[in-house]
Amino acid sequence: MIYKIFHAQTFDKKLEKFEKEFVKWVDKMEDQLVENPYVGDQIRVPWFREKKYGKYRIYYLIYDDVKAVYMVGISDKDDQQMVINTIWLLLDNFNEEIKRLVEK
Repeated sequence: MIYKIFHAQTFDKKLEKFEKEFVKWVDKMEDQLVENPYVGDQIRVPWFREKKYGKYRIYYLIYDDVKAVYMVGISDKDDQQMVINTIWLLLDNFNEEIKRLVEK
């Protein structure tokens, strides 16, 4: 099964601030997620996951119904819980956004 990868605007804005090596790692990670989105560590539920790179974490949501992965957050260890809580609070918004993005 092939999944499409989408980025939240806030994810892209944060990613722009990182060095090229980190961005390349994110690209490789996305290549992996296209075929198997469940490779990262589960956060609370199977469809909310993270992958680690050094002190940084990438957060993403998996939507099996539309075969999509939505990259929604980046944090370091210090603000990890705050970012997870924020994503959790914004789940309804992310659900609406991914449906619009998939329809395009």
